[in-house]
Amino acid sequence: MAYIYELFQFVREKHILFVYQGEFTGAITKSILTMAERNLKLLEEEESTKKKLFQLLVECLQNVSMHHEKSDHELANQAIFIIAKDESKYSIASGNFIHSHHVKSLKAQLDEVNKLDKEGLKKMYHDIIQRKELSSKGGAGLGFIDMARRSGSKLDYDFHPVSDQLIFFSLQMHIQTIMS
Repeated sequence: MAYIYELFQFVREKHILFVYQGEFTGAITKSILTMAERNLKLLEEEESTKKKLFQLLVECLQNVSMHHEKSDHELANQAIFIIAKDESKYSIASGNFIHSHHVKSLKAQLDEVNKLDKEGLKKMYHDIIQRKELSSKGGAGLGFIDMARRSGSKLDYDFHPVSDQLIFFSLQMHIQTIMS
């Protein structure tokens, strides 16, 4: 039972406000957003920061729900979602399994988004909207652009191979708090 206390200490040390690990369904995503919205109202934070946080939570959860690997592998339908806060920023992180053939294009897309400044992101966003391009998953590829624009920071990511075909994709963004 010592692991419970160790987990408690880890959560405190990492300043984790919320964590969910398991299957992501539409109902679970809706429940997470409902809890997050209630908890955000209780934060002693600028309204603009709360609004950014909620919008990023929505975008991040949509990304996990829409783009996780659907397969018979025991881990494929599992994902994790974390919100943490330290003195100067909030961090939103997610991790989900993807097929290995998605890594190259996903990395290219993230690298492209990360090399752009605020104006470059705005231009890319509007260019995609004007072209009305939709991906096979129904999105236009705006999620990462929107996350980078709203957070005002680069998107941290990593790919961890689990098998030849299954990769654990981690994504993290940070939102600076407004100092009074």
